[in-house]
Amino acid sequence: MSALLSHLGAGLPILAAPMAGGPSTPDLVVAAARAGGLGFLAAGYKSPDLLATQIQAVRAAGVPFGVNVFAPNPVPVDPAAYRAYAAEVRREADPYGLTLPADPIEDDDHWADKLDLLVTDPVPWVSFTFGLPGSAAVTALRDAGTTVLQTVTTADEARAAADAGVDALIVQAPAAGGHSATLTPATPPPPPPVTLPDLIAQVRQAVGGLPIIGAGGIATAADVAATLRAGAEAVMVGTVLLRTHESGASEPHKNALTDPAFDGTVVTRAFTGRPARALRNHFTDRYDAVAPPGYPALHHLTSPLRKAATAAGDTRLIHLWAGTGHRHARPEPTSETLTRLAAAL
Repeated sequence: MSALLSHLGAGLPILAAPMAGGPSTPDLVVAAARAGGLGFLAAGYKSPDLLATQIQAVRAAGVPFGVNVFAPNPVPVDPAAYRAYAAEVRREADPYGLTLPADPIEDDDHWADKLDLLVTDPVPWVSFTFGLPGSAAVTALRDAGTTVLQTVTTADEARAAADAGVDALIVQAPAAGGHSATLTPATPPPPPPVTLPDLIAQVRQAVGGLPIIGAGGIATAADVAATLRAGAEAVMVGTVLLRTHESGASEPHKNALTDPAFDGTVVTRAFTGRPARALRNHFTDRYDAVAPPGYPALHHLTSPLRKAATAAGDTRLIHLWAGTGHRHARPEPTSETLTRLAAAL
């Protein structure tokens, strides 16, 4: 058993990834732990109060778990580019009677309050995505008894995370669904192509003995086995869990993952201003080329439209986050998905 997992009592080296915006429910996190693995709550886009409530719900189940936080790494949007993009997107919003934000909204997703919550009411694991938390934050969490992880997408990012003092790395390959964890989000997508095993090898060479969790495009038992052979102590899966019974993903999103009408995935910043992999649809086709970099401003701009489209089942306009293995997602209990993924271990 991995030393990284053993002190938590997690015997299955398969973790449920944090998926912000609804999919990572407390029920999914608990189900992953009861199947022998471990799950992460997604703090992103939640108020500190809601995050505290979800932490309490998982803690009451008596299982190990983690919390993922968006560390600030803003991409300020050019105001003129924002207004031009808002004018483009408005043609989709008008039929829904929506008023989109006229000016950019720049915030840090309650960073300080969430960090304070996790220091004063510690959880077993905390992972960071989008930015580096800084050595002071890492030290405060570690002093509170928390294992600290950082999501990285390159060897250079792994070195920076190691310098910040984290305990372990989540190495995310470009095949991952949803947002890339890149620390340079203004760089135009798509990311450089690299397989997860090759990326793990690059990171291991860069940072030596830091434990690694592999993520990105893992959808089969063979993917899991290959990632562990490459030197990861565990794997992290997200897209393959989106259709599970415990997932909080919307029904249109769940159905689209296996709908033959969707012919593949693309990396786009059209929805949020950060690169993210989604099922190709009308919105990605029409707006990716004209979307400026700008997070969180573009996230707040398109959020009302995405919510309205989801409620209406309008998959032309929904951010259908999906990794390259999305066809393997099944409508089954989380425990069955994790058991299936562990078949080759």
